[in-house]
Amino acid sequence: MNIKVNFKKQVSSKSNANLILFADEKFNITGLKKHISNSEYSYISDILKKKDTKKKIVTFDISSKKKIILVSLKKNLSDSDAENLGAKCHVILDEFKETQYIVNSDTLPNRLKNILGYFLHGLKLKSYKFEKYKTKKDKGDISINIVGKNIPDNKDQLKFSSIEKGTFYTRDLVSEPGNILHPDEYAKRIKTLSKFGLKIKIYNEKELKKLGMNTLLGVGQGSIRGSYLVTMEWNGSKDKSKPLAFVGKGVCFDTGGISLKPAKFMEDMTYDMAGSAVVVGLMKSLALRKAKINAVGVVGLVENMPGGNAQRPGDIVKSYSGKTVEILNTDAEGRLVLADALTFTEEKFRPKFIVDLATLTGAIIVSLGSEYAGLFSNDDKLSQQLIESGEHVEEKVWRMPLNENYDKLINSKNADMQNINYVGGAGSTTAAQFLQRFILNKTPWAHLDIAGMAFSKYGGALNSGGATGYGVRLLNKLIEDHYE
Repeated sequence: MNIKVNFKKQVSSKSNANLILFADEKFNITGLKKHISNSEYSYISDILKKKDTKKKIVTFDISSKKKIILVSLKKNLSDSDAENLGAKCHVILDEFKETQYIVNSDTLPNRLKNILGYFLHGLKLKSYKFEKYKTKKDKGDISINIVGKNIPDNKDQLKFSSIEKGTFYTRDLVSEPGNILHPDEYAKRIKTLSKFGLKIKIYNEKELKKLGMNTLLGVGQGSIRGSYLVTMEWNGSKDKSKPLAFVGKGVCFDTGGISLKPAKFMEDMTYDMAGSAVVVGLMKSLALRKAKINAVGVVGLVENMPGGNAQRPGDIVKSYSGKTVEILNTDAEGRLVLADALTFTEEKFRPKFIVDLATLTGAIIVSLGSEYAGLFSNDDKLSQQLIESGEHVEEKVWRMPLNENYDKLINSKNADMQNINYVGGAGSTTAAQFLQRFILNKTPWAHLDIAGMAFSKYGGALNSGGATGYGVRLLNKLIEDHYE
């Protein structure tokens, strides 16, 4: 069910509507007396003596028509704790299938009166479902009316709403099948975001050839679909400060090309464009909330197919930077897309920093599973900011090594470099080491390998399985805390 939140000051919580109320960590409910009837108060008091109050959320069936959900809030509740409670509350609402609830914000302890926005944010993030292609959809919405004085102000409401819309847009893009969201369609969808104030420029194959973006073009040359580079500019700062740059890998479907992947789980390769989707969702969020910064998003959109014109193992291509690459494996394609995109972004926009995101290597999943994204960077300050932002929103990153000693693993006898390490080992690091070679002017740069984070088979704290939208909230927090 979708969640619709309405802020209403005058609705009485003593009505027959289902209620969501708050208590302290010990489930002390004396503060609820003026918000519920005497009989309800007595009933809840009696039940609490017998209930397992180790749980943070306890439910009560007051009658066949009324339920009360009681949420306990610990003393040192963090923003992410509140989001997780909201997500757990959504699981309960989804089970109940009731359609109307009242949240009484006046039952929040005074020390936590600003926490409601995060609670509702978690509840809404958890509610996402991708049902576009189901003939029988989950019917109905859950309407939540917020009453009382402790509601988020208009600025916070806009912030949470913009992040939700950006995250959901990212999840929608990642969830689309490859026959629908191919590069041609993807470029068109990004173009529609100009209505939010983003300046969109789409470079087609003819323009990319003229620019010399042969590593990007080589990946897509086996497909009947076009290959594109798309830039999205947001100018929210009054000065002409350098923009923050975000670059994403957009391989809309990855067969592996001539170096064909095994059939098992190849269907998951629809999400090999998740890095680009994060960049697109982030740029939408920044535009919606009128972020007071200058930012640019750059995405390379291709489809990696084993066609008659496909790139071959052994081919040598010249990148936009002028450096040459020997293609030893066509399934190491994401780094080729990013190589041209990174150099182009650095040269054209001269940004304050560049953060790229990509579902780049299976090796990062071996290293970190689905708990952390791999962080590789040439800058300690930017790395620390990303680590702190990730901890705050629980989209965590773990810094991995870069070192010139790894260069020998990707040096080629026939070109400046090769696109894989054939010796074996350090798969994620050598991929990042490859990317670093295309940062030419010492711009602070960070690479996030999100292969283990972009898609979840079993769901997570703030998502119900499928596309996670990982990265939108992380990068928004980075901007909010350090650059805005």
